[in-house]
Amino acid sequence: MKPKHKLPDDALCFIQRCVKQRKILWTYHVNMRVKDRFIPRQVILESVANYEIVEEYPRDKYFPSYLVYSHYRDDLFHVVFAVDVDGDNIRIITAYRPSPEEWEEDLKTRRGSL
Repeated sequence: MKPKHKLPDDALCFIQRCVKQRKILWTYHVNMRVKDRFIPRQVILESVANYEIVEEYPRDKYFPSYLVYSHYRDDLFHVVFAVDVDGDNIRIITAYRPSPEEWEEDLKTRRGSL
């Protein structure tokens, strides 16, 4: 079954370009979560060069989405980006600090996924 929305040729480059060009929609969910989790928007934006895709969800509900690992100074976090290739933008769904109980030491590999 094909995904309902177009997938980017290079998801990481698409996400990074949209962030750099500020073609971003911040969802209500992420706006509420980043306040509680003390991950400032600016940290997400300024760490763009450090993004690494760790999981892909091509058939996500609204748009294909990607779990991205990043860091800014000593702050490590994950961000979920949904990509709208046709609209040439991204949506930031959520951001959080990965839990050592759920993630391997590298914070890029989900425990039990090996």
